Amino acid sequence: MTAIEGFSRRLVGWSFGPQMGANLCMEAFAMAVKSRRPQPGLVHHSDQGMQYFSTRYRDAIEAIGAVRSMSRKGNCYDNAIIESFWSTLKLDCLEGKNYRTRQEATLAIFVYLASFYNRSRRHSSLGYLSPVAFETAKN
Repeated sequence: MTAIEGFSRRLVGWSFGPQMGANLCMEAFAMAVKSRRPQPGLVHHSDQGMQYFSTRYRDAIEAIGAVRSMSRKGNCYDNAIIESFWSTLKLDCLEGKNYRTRQEATLAIFVYLASFYNRSRRHSSLGYLSPVAFETAKN
């Protein structure tokens, strides 16, 4: 599960597990909130996955004063940023690789997210800067 900042495309939260569910969402959301400390009024966008409907998750969003936004059913354009990220992750980190264990794959993805994606991977939508370089340039 990942949380991505729409302005800079920076990954601000993530969590790994064998099943997608509310706990993974809560962990990624908590990491994002801790790293960004958003002000009330943040727009939190998600698709209509069941993990986003849990009372605990909705309460956590409301507790920081965020506004929930959800895609309409079947509208992939609402989630274009995160869908693009998943495609990039698969191409950069998973395609052609043969991980022997879930732990090995999780470590490779963690290294990609923590070391490469935010700091080095360039994005055409950011003027070919990495998310960190883009945020630095805008400050």
